[in-house]
Amino acid sequence: MTDMVEVKKLIEDQGTAWEQFKSTNDAMLKAKADGASVSDLQAKMEKINADFVEQRKAMDDIQKKANRPDLAAEMEGKKGWEELNVALKTFGNTGDNSKLAELHRKAMNSTSDPDGGFFVLPELDTSIDRIAQTMGALGRLASTTQIGSQQWKKMVKTAGMSMRRVGNGATGGETTEPTFAELTIEAFVAEVEPWIHNETLEDARIDMAADLIDEAAIAFSEGANAEYITGNGVGQARGILGYTNVHNSSYAWGSVGYIRSGKSGAFMSVAPADRVVSLQHALKPQYRPGAAWLTNDATLGMMRQIKDGSGSYYLWTPATESFGGKFLGSPVEVDDNMPDLGAGSYSLAFGNWARAYQIVNRAGTSLIRDNITSKGVTKFNLRKRFGAGVKNFEAFKVMAFVTGTA
Repeated sequence: MTDMVEVKKLIEDQGTAWEQFKSTNDAMLKAKADGASVSDLQAKMEKINADFVEQRKAMDDIQKKANRPDLAAEMEGKKGWEELNVALKTFGNTGDNSKLAELHRKAMNSTSDPDGGFFVLPELDTSIDRIAQTMGALGRLASTTQIGSQQWKKMVKTAGMSMRRVGNGATGGETTEPTFAELTIEAFVAEVEPWIHNETLEDARIDMAADLIDEAAIAFSEGANAEYITGNGVGQARGILGYTNVHNSSYAWGSVGYIRSGKSGAFMSVAPADRVVSLQHALKPQYRPGAAWLTNDATLGMMRQIKDGSGSYYLWTPATESFGGKFLGSPVEVDDNMPDLGAGSYSLAFGNWARAYQIVNRAGTSLIRDNITSKGVTKFNLRKRFGAGVKNFEAFKVMAFVTGTA
């Protein structure tokens, strides 16, 4: 089955599942109102939600496959890749580093040690980044910048000036000057280390370049995307939930504003949509175009059950461009690194993520071949430097699942 046929079928399956979801949820609400048992309907609802999750994962797999370089075909003939592919295979299978050393000299990087098998390869770095960017919602939505030093710095204007009226012939005096803040995001070291049995290297005709890139991309992506949500910024990226959260009425630059859900660990039992609407409108109008909800599958399953105030229609709708669908007209991006619903959790966010969050990559992924440390296997240590953090605290808001007014 081709990818396009699979995508079409998944979209059709989602539409079918959504119709089943609505009818089952309506029947469950009626049964609850009549005091009847809902255990069978709840089990059916859980099965439908599980189908939604599987459909999304299947779509993610297709997207990953579509964005993963076919090293034997797609990259063929592209500048630098053919040499790198041959050099990696030679280096991986035999330890002969002469071809990689030559590529390294062309890259003019002074930090490598070819005698020790240490190389910095821009082409490898580009391919790894390409795969990794398809594997996490926030990592895909945020702004990404390549930097040539350890830190990324930016001056941000946090307050402007105000106009005032001056009477004819009067003197108004000075206007309060704008205020600025300096943002600093540091690139920290991360590494992954896939390994292969020496017999495999000797006997199998494997594509070393493809294997290294796949393993490194998956490991870097999983680790990085977890940090983008909950990282504390100490030797790692600082995630969107790694800052001080304050009620939105007390918001100030450097903190993240939140709206209360109205119920501990859950949406409100009555009119749950009201607080979600409040969260959406807590974001300033200039950031709403291009904004998206960010949550995990479990929370999205609860959001699918929310209706408008009159109970006439559901606020979540399927969307052909995203398996997260849309809620209140804005796309839903599913990132399973977002926390599950719980007392005091921040399980739902709404923001313009390209304007809110910044990822920085320090150029070059280093590669070390080690066939000495562990007998019988050869390890390939890949190392890169990256960091991330909020660059605009106004551009997103979160929901705190606690009691209290919005």
